[in-house]
Amino acid sequence: MPRGQKSKLRARERRHQAQVEPQNPGLQRATNTESIQRGHIDEKVVIMVYYLLYKYNLKEPIRKAEMLREVIQMYRSHYLEILRRAAEHMEMIFGLDLKEVDPYRHIYILVNKMEVSCDARLINRIEIPKTGLLMAILGVIFMQGNCASEERVWQTLNVMGLFNGRKHFIFGEPKKLITKDLVQQKYLEYRQVANSDPPCYEFLWGLRAHAETTKMKVLEFMAKIHNMVPTAFPSLYEEALRDEEERAQARASARARTAALAKARSSAIASSSSHSKRV
Repeated sequence: MPRGQKSKLRARERRHQAQVEPQNPGLQRATNTESIQRGHIDEKVVIMVYYLLYKYNLKEPIRKAEMLREVIQMYRSHYLEILRRAAEHMEMIFGLDLKEVDPYRHIYILVNKMEVSCDARLINRIEIPKTGLLMAILGVIFMQGNCASEERVWQTLNVMGLFNGRKHFIFGEPKKLITKDLVQQKYLEYRQVANSDPPCYEFLWGLRAHAETTKMKVLEFMAKIHNMVPTAFPSLYEEALRDEEERAQARASARARTAALAKARSSAIASSSSHSKRV
C-alpha cells in the first residue's frame, strides 16, 4: 500500500477513535451500574433461599407481604425474578417445591418432594439441604449404570449451581462435601478408576445409601424433580422393581432365620427344663 494512503488510513482511524472515546465513559458507567444492580439481585436470591429454608424449618407459611418487607425491600420490581430463581434453587438442590396455597393473599408453603420418595432414616440423619443433594447424586449414579464418573457428577452439580473450587453459600466447598464428608459417612463410595493414567475417579452408592434408601425411592425422587413418573424410565424402573423384589426376599429370608433361631432356642430351653425336672 502506498505510504500516503497508509497515512490517510491512520488519520481516519485517529478521527474515528476521537469520536468514539467521549462516549465510552458514559457507556462504562451504565455497564457498571447494571453489573452492580445484577449483583444485588443475585444477593437477594441467596437471601431469599435462606429465608425460605428458615420458614420451612419453622413450618410456617410464607407470605408475599413478609418477603417484600424482609427480603426484597427496594427491589420490588424484581420480586418475581428473585422468587422464581430462589424457587428453582429450592427445587433443584433441596427437593422442596414452592406452592401457592392462597392466590388472593399470596401465601405459599414448601412441599418436600422427598417425603414420599425418601426413606425417613435418610431424612432424619442428614439435614434437608444435604439430603436433596445426596438424592440427586444417587440418582445420577443409578442412571449411569450404578457407577458414575466424577466428571458426570460434576455436570449435574453444575446445573444445580455447585462448582468445583467455588464455595457454595449453603454447602461450603462442594468437592469436600461429596468426596470426603458423604464418603466418610458411608453414603457415597469414591474410588479411582482402575488403570487410569492420569488418575480419574468415579462414584458409587455407599453402604448406608443401600441400607437407608432404595433404587425405587431414588427414581421416584428424580422423576418428581423432572415432573415425570418413574415409568418414564422403563429400563431403570424394571431394575428398581427387581431391586425391590430382591430386598423383599432378603427380608423374608431374614424373618425366616429369626423365627427358626427363636424356635430352636425355645426348644432348647424346654428340653433343658424337662431334663432338670427328671433329675
